[in-house]
Amino acid sequence: MSKIGLTNIGAALTMTADPAGAEAADAAVALADPVHGSVWITDQLRQAILEGRYAPGEKLPAERQFASAFGAARATVRTALSRLATERLVTRRKGAGTFVSAALREGSEEDIAELTSPLELIEVRLGLEPNMMRLAVLNATGRDIERLTNAIARMETASADSESFTLWDKEFHQLIAEATRNPLMVWIYRKINDVRTQRQWNAMKSKVLTPQRIAEYNEQHLALYEAIRTRDLEAAVAVITDHLQYARRQLMGASLPEGDPT
Repeated sequence: MSKIGLTNIGAALTMTADPAGAEAADAAVALADPVHGSVWITDQLRQAILEGRYAPGEKLPAERQFASAFGAARATVRTALSRLATERLVTRRKGAGTFVSAALREGSEEDIAELTSPLELIEVRLGLEPNMMRLAVLNATGRDIERLTNAIARMETASADSESFTLWDKEFHQLIAEATRNPLMVWIYRKINDVRTQRQWNAMKSKVLTPQRIAEYNEQHLALYEAIRTRDLEAAVAVITDHLQYARRQLMGASLPEGDPT
């Protein structure tokens, strides 16, 4: 852990252990309630990030260290970090930890993500993903195939839940990007998945992701998986193109005013 991280944990301990007056009372009340405690911790960490006490790209201390510093349960800290991830202030990487968003140093990426419509995102994906599939077919390792197998299984179990399906759908396509063995492709696809967390897509999900359509998407995902597993390059490109064109048609239909038959 960096010296900055240790310093910030020490500051948090001081803040919670011996705050003054009203702040002490507010903190004690908040931390006694896991829901309000997570909000309070979110506020403290948000302020620390925005004030630059944690630098863009820096790894934050572990949940257990924050839990000790704030006198809270790890589950409460985890909820606070999830809130910060939703706000795009941090990125949570499975097995690696929580990192301050690098976008904070660039300033404009958040605006681009918010301004990009679901249809515009699909157009970009149509330009990128056929070639991404070619690289995945050529370069995927046995471990990549195994991870895709697991993602397929998880998507099928989430077929009635649009939120869970969306998470595993993003993970599945990100795993395909990683199977290309091209670090720039992996980075670009993370940016694409970032756009899929923004307000415009979230507003569209309930219209598009019906159980029937989720089942259809899962059939297409299975076909993508089989094309990669069997190293069928032509099938992989054809399936991803059809998959994205299908998604584009669904988004166009969901964008029409109610009652418009066109």
